[in-house]
Amino acid sequence: MLHRRSAWDGVVILVLAVAAGIMLVPYAWMVLSSLKSNMEIVAGTGGLIPREPSLEGYRTVFRDAPFVTWLFNSLGTSIVITVATLFTSALTGYIFAKHQFRGKKLLFILILATMMIPFQVIMIPTYLITAELGLINNLMAIVLPCLVSSYGVFLAKQFIEEIPQELLEAARMDGAGEFKLMLRIVTPLILPMLSALGIFTFMNSWNNYLWPLIVLNDESKMTVPLALVYFNGTHMVNYNVVMSAAVLITLPVIVVFLIFQKQFIKGLTMTGMK
Repeated sequence: MLHRRSAWDGVVILVLAVAAGIMLVPYAWMVLSSLKSNMEIVAGTGGLIPREPSLEGYRTVFRDAPFVTWLFNSLGTSIVITVATLFTSALTGYIFAKHQFRGKKLLFILILATMMIPFQVIMIPTYLITAELGLINNLMAIVLPCLVSSYGVFLAKQFIEEIPQELLEAARMDGAGEFKLMLRIVTPLILPMLSALGIFTFMNSWNNYLWPLIVLNDESKMTVPLALVYFNGTHMVNYNVVMSAAVLITLPVIVVFLIFQKQFIKGLTMTGMK
């Protein structure tokens, strides 16, 4: 039996390794292509490994465009959206999980219903509201529609419902108010969930392309996903420059995941759902 299990484990590891290798191929191709010249990529005769590795694509990204400004724009909006989403999700989830009020079930159903509506459906009315507020070509146009996440509220509610009511009542008896109770008791217990939600939110905000493309026309207000369009020429695409920009755009997401990977995995495994 031990030999069979060992053999089966080897097969599983081999399958997972092959699957991981297949998923990593596009990223490896992207990084290696960023080190090629544009002519070598267009010719397509050099194979995967660059014949004469060069950092010209990266130099072009920083020389011909305000890429650092775009990085700060994306970083600022992504951090604000992530922090706001975690705050509103935790607070709203706590209210739905541990408080009773009239219309609670109906309101929660309405929040869940918004999860089923694609953003493309509400894109036009959202744009009209943004224009009415005078936020076109303003980074707040990216932030405001993302301050509250229905998925985050749902996830927080499911986790907080698992916290024993007796624990909260004991804290109230010791004189803890609702905000102190939320900060000192609830937040530490749902930290794995907040970590997972924070990474998801940051990644989605960082990679958001469609909405910034619609509301941002000023070059100084652009975010990094729009850089891929900026470096596309009218008659010719500088593929090495586009690949270099793509590598630079991907790096912050990888760094964030590596820093919080333990909390991220723990948050995914602790579903908190009944």
